Amino acid sequence: MATMDGPFVAWLSQAGLRESTLTTDQVGVLKAVYRFRENCGTDYYSTRILSHFLLHAQTGLKVAKIARLLKLSRPTASRQQGCSSKEAIQAAHHRMAGRSHGKLLPRHAGPIAEFILSHPDATRYDTLDFIERALGVRVSTVALYHFCKKFGLDPATRTEAKTARPSTAGPPEARAVETVPTSQPVPLPPPPFSRRGRNMRGRSY
Repeated sequence: MATMDGPFVAWLSQAGLRESTLTTDQVGVLKAVYRFRENCGTDYYSTRILSHFLLHAQTGLKVAKIARLLKLSRPTASRQQGCSSKEAIQAAHHRMAGRSHGKLLPRHAGPIAEFILSHPDATRYDTLDFIERALGVRVSTVALYHFCKKFGLDPATRTEAKTARPSTAGPPEARAVETVPTSQPVPLPPPPFSRRGRNMRGRSY
């Protein structure tokens, strides 16, 4: 243990941490993390596993400190906070599988829409796996985002479409009153003049 104390303290120092300011549990966790990095290296897979663990282990360490420990940028560490374990593994797989190739075309919109609607809980990486498996095209998450937004398949557009919009025709009671015809009395024609009356009108006195 004594041989590790010096390098471990130096590792903490480069992240702006001091062992004296950490709790016993935090020191134990970070020493395990340090041993892991010593044995497995600092490659992308190892770093991604450690970052996912530290960001979700509720150690009490701030995101910025975890980012400095693992030499990640703060925005990258923040984005990984919302990832599930499955998404973390899928992201690592897509990152290390090589450069994306191919292009999504309008004819792909139908199969992609069917997959998204029939798999409401699918992640974007699930969708990318489907596209690669069924359509033979491998694209990036950014390309998938722009494609879905163009064809109205992004979550925001689908949520907006499901939201009921208020009717502008007014409440049913008002419409019912407007459609009920009002009964107006029909005026009767004036009675015709009698022959005697017509003769008397033409008589002068």
